[in-house]
Amino acid sequence: MSPKTPGQIINALPVGKFANLGRVIPSGALEARKLASGTTMLYWRVTLDGKTSRVVIGAYDSGAPVKKFEPTARGYSIAAATEAARVMAQIHYTNIGAGGYAAVKTKEAAEIAAANLTVAAAARDAKENTLESLLARYCDHLEHLERSAHKDARSIFKLHIFDAWPKIAGLPANQVTGEQIADMMRRLLEKGKGRTSNKLRSYVRSAYQTARASRSKASVPVEFKGYNVTHNPASDTEPDESQNKPDKNPLNAAELRIYWQAIKAMPGIKGAALRLHLLTGAQRIEQLVKLRTINVSDSTILLFDGKGRPGKAPRPHTLPLIDSAAAALCACKPQGVFALSTDAGETHIAATTLSNWAADVASDIPAFATKRIRSGVETLLASVRVASEIRGRLQSHGISGVQSRHYDAYDYLDEKRQALKTLFRLLDAPATSNVKPFRKTA
Repeated sequence: MSPKTPGQIINALPVGKFANLGRVIPSGALEARKLASGTTMLYWRVTLDGKTSRVVIGAYDSGAPVKKFEPTARGYSIAAATEAARVMAQIHYTNIGAGGYAAVKTKEAAEIAAANLTVAAAARDAKENTLESLLARYCDHLEHLERSAHKDARSIFKLHIFDAWPKIAGLPANQVTGEQIADMMRRLLEKGKGRTSNKLRSYVRSAYQTARASRSKASVPVEFKGYNVTHNPASDTEPDESQNKPDKNPLNAAELRIYWQAIKAMPGIKGAALRLHLLTGAQRIEQLVKLRTINVSDSTILLFDGKGRPGKAPRPHTLPLIDSAAAALCACKPQGVFALSTDAGETHIAATTLSNWAADVASDIPAFATKRIRSGVETLLASVRVASEIRGRLQSHGISGVQSRHYDAYDYLDEKRQALKTLFRLLDAPATSNVKPFRKTA
């Protein structure tokens, strides 16, 4: 009696039973099992270290061409199933020392899973680490460093990037191009906001530089590494230098004297705070109002300059108090946390409040602005030949150069005090006084 063909074996196979359809070279066998649904499934069976396992090949298609080695839409012919089993057997035989076919497939599954996790992580990062996220995190970083610029940066980012360019703001930060940043700047230029255009570029450039630095600079928060920034697109743009010209409109000597006379005897904390501001050299109002009571002594005050290089902590700025400035500070009655306060030091006077007080008493001065006090003080001191370096130290301008930043630890208090005494003498001189600025000789 001739042996049964695989087809005959499958036809006679009871439901739920396995049947051997033949050996597979180089190892294992082809098997079939009939399901209750009537479908016959084909398997490759192999035994390793006494343990038998079966790997599903697919459904049996009795209508498939008998010599076709590829499966049909309905399933496998015996020849196609044998070929599929042979491939599995070859993988098993080649890797038998490492656990055979099962071990290979387990490793492949792990690699696929890891790849899927990588892809998923990349997709998540692309969704979370957007330009908007980077810029917002940068503003938080500035605020943490007590840099006053964080408020200005937040406003510019919201109005001129997040609201104006939502699609670009939603892009992964490391995919934003210099051309896109330039388009943002161009929009502002076309609206006549050239200075804001340059500031937008500067803030974006600093945010990207912070993210880039996080890869090699331990002092930058690790959260910035997630943006995977290797290139600064804002560095590919050019600022409009014509928009960076300073607004040279300082109060002249006569206007400064008018302002001084208006606040000289002004009662209450308003007059006292305004006198302190002027008689300490017209410090930046945002810094002065944050003066802490603990940083007040009989002869000095200590402020913290939040301007300067991005990422740097505020720079300590010590100022001497001449007698009239000390009296003004005493009239403010420093107590609690903040020295300039209307609620016993719990909160400080707002910068806008102090500016408004100044504007109220300077109504007789045309086009008055508090920033003109600061530039006016420097101009007045320059006119009597107070050295540029001393004026810079007094008003805490940027200190450049390796020698100045790293080696010069001298506090210049005597020179600052002398400059402030000179300022007071010029301010308090009678209108008909012969006190005149020195004029440069040819």
